[in-house]
Amino acid sequence: MNAKGTVFKYGDNVDTDVIIPARYLNSSDPEELAGHCMEDIDGDFVKKVKKGDIIVAAKNFGCGSSREHAPIAIKAAGVSCVIAETFARIFYRNAINIGLPIVECPEASRGISAGDQVEVNFDTGVITDLTKGTTFQGQAFPEFMQKIIASEGLINYINRQ
Repeated sequence: MNAKGTVFKYGDNVDTDVIIPARYLNSSDPEELAGHCMEDIDGDFVKKVKKGDIIVAAKNFGCGSSREHAPIAIKAAGVSCVIAETFARIFYRNAINIGLPIVECPEASRGISAGDQVEVNFDTGVITDLTKGTTFQGQAFPEFMQKIIASEGLINYINRQ
């Protein structure tokens, strides 16, 4: 399983209120949430993001409240993977539960730039910056996590068992 796309780059402490502002939490519709994803930190994100694109961030991505709306908005916007130096624990869990691949890799977080073309191999954890010709070793997904992601989330995975 792989992800490949153009990078949107953010810094430290991108919290769930910035990923999907609280004023839109009255909806749980993924498409509606996607239409407002990242708008308070990057007003052009929803206009520019394409299916398969990748978010790269620094430390503590997804901090703040424990809402599942944040990873749902990111996934519904078309993002195929989030790479960060570190993730907030609850965001990490929510992302896997809804089938959004996330990879912790401090070196990739620091070495990849906005606009780079990046490919992530979930089997090996290898992150390749195709623009710069550099590679980074992230954490490979265990087989059970790959099955959850391939099933589009934990509930679908359980229902298929």
